Amino acid sequence: MKRNQYRPDALIEVLHKAQELFGFLSPALLTSVARSLHLPPSRVYGVATFYHFFSLAPQGDHTCTICLGTACYVRGAGDLMAAAEDAIGVSVGKTTADGRFSLASARCFGACGIAPAVIVDGVVVGHVTPRDLSARLLTLQASPSEDEPHP
Repeated sequence: MKRNQYRPDALIEVLHKAQELFGFLSPALLTSVARSLHLPPSRVYGVATFYHFFSLAPQGDHTCTICLGTACYVRGAGDLMAAAEDAIGVSVGKTTADGRFSLASARCFGACGIAPAVIVDGVVVGHVTPRDLSARLLTLQASPSEDEPHP
């Protein structure tokens, strides 16, 4: 915030940096940002919940976000969501109990030409089939977590 001179118009940049540092935007962190930037908490919360990039809860070691925009949905995004839920055993908007996976949806990635599209661990993948997505997620599930010792 200091780098942006506590300017209210730097809210999105501040929220990006806060999430980068803390992993997610907790209610206490959003309140602190609102106070520091002299903004109403409702505005900060509104921005944090509007953009799919921001997370209000801790995310898993691996993340899968499925685009549910019109082009992706028409080309099978609903089937992708069902396959992902089955593969990792968690519903959309949730993180597995062991903290390994988070599953999310987004309104649109702006990648309609490669629909249906997903983002797995920050990498956009297009023309995805339910089988491909399940295989990718099961491979990640079988890999050791970052906290586990490697053989």
